[in-house]
Amino acid sequence: MKDLFSAVCLVAVLEGLFLFAAPRAWKRMAEHLLMLPSVALHRWGGVILLAGLTTLWWLKH
Repeated sequence: MKDLFSAVCLVAVLEGLFLFAAPRAWKRMAEHLLMLPSVALHRWGGVILLAGLTTLWWLKH
């Protein structure tokens, strides 16, 4: 459970870092994401999810 909370905190730190360091770039990226079709976002989400799970498995084994 401690690892889960650590991971959630790390996500919050990274999101906050992006917003703090480059708010205009973050806004442009968000506007660009709104223009993408849902299918593209669905596919990219799957790719990122699989990459994260694969990396996590690799690090733990």
